[in-house]
Amino acid sequence: MSEPPGAVALAQAPAADLPSEKLTARRVQPLRRPGRWIATAVVLVLVAQFAHGLVSNPFYQWDRFGYWFLRPVILDGLLITLEVAAYSAVLGLLGGILLAVALLSRSPVLRAVSWTYVWALRSIPLIVVLLFLYNFSALYRTLSLGVPFGPAFLTFDESRLATDMVIAVVGLSLNEAAYAAEVVRGGILSVDQGQHEAAAALGLPRGYQFWKIVFPQALRSITPNYVNQLIGLVKATSLVFYVSLLDLFGTAQTMGATYPGDIVPLLLVVTVWYLILTSLVSVVQFYVERYYARGATRSLPPTPLQKLRTGLTDLRARIRREAAV
Repeated sequence: MSEPPGAVALAQAPAADLPSEKLTARRVQPLRRPGRWIATAVVLVLVAQFAHGLVSNPFYQWDRFGYWFLRPVILDGLLITLEVAAYSAVLGLLGGILLAVALLSRSPVLRAVSWTYVWALRSIPLIVVLLFLYNFSALYRTLSLGVPFGPAFLTFDESRLATDMVIAVVGLSLNEAAYAAEVVRGGILSVDQGQHEAAAALGLPRGYQFWKIVFPQALRSITPNYVNQLIGLVKATSLVFYVSLLDLFGTAQTMGATYPGDIVPLLLVVTVWYLILTSLVSVVQFYVERYYARGATRSLPPTPLQKLRTGLTDLRARIRREAAV
């Protein structure tokens, strides 16, 4: 049975020659996904219920939350948290780099000692490390510098040297270095072996090869993993309260003991401040990753502001198309 002449002409006609009514009729309709809409509706209902509970439940005492949030005592504890986290992050990363280099060294002694350190510090809970350092003066009352197994030239009183801040920073740094070593080692191993061979073929010193060629490339892999460690470090600072250092969490605990009715608002204050700190670390992570992505991707990933502008532009274009139809 032969087709009508009009149908054949419609099939053979180029898209540019067809009337707008025909193009509209031939437009491909998106596939309907009812499961997605149902899941979206359920999630929105749950989020709305959660938000309503936060706002309407008097147990949270949001007026007391506003009172405590910017109190000087809370801000002093926040400052101590930032100091401990900053010092521990820098020292932990430096220690992790040295341990990673030792793990990849050709010296069996360096490899064995580094592996033992990483194994031990990753096995011992952080709170145990902090409490051990806090009571370190019971084992060694004085520290000295001099000839090994010989006379001492300088002697220090350990109880005066090891303040609460020093104990917290040393304990967190020792623990952080063990995890950072594995992060750095993994980043170095991710660099293509051809880069090592090319650097060696140029006759460059091994130290120059590592710091100028291998390590900058390894940072692309190290950065996201170490930032996860850094976020964990910021939260781990809450344990320094057990070595008598009043950080953000310790301050909230102390104020909660003094004002028992404000325990929940104080915990909310601590929660919000930790959310702010970890969010700021995530923002820094994005821009550091974007910086080290140069040369590895054809185009740099867009910033959140660029994503927002692109989304608004797409939304306006979609609204105009819908209005035109």
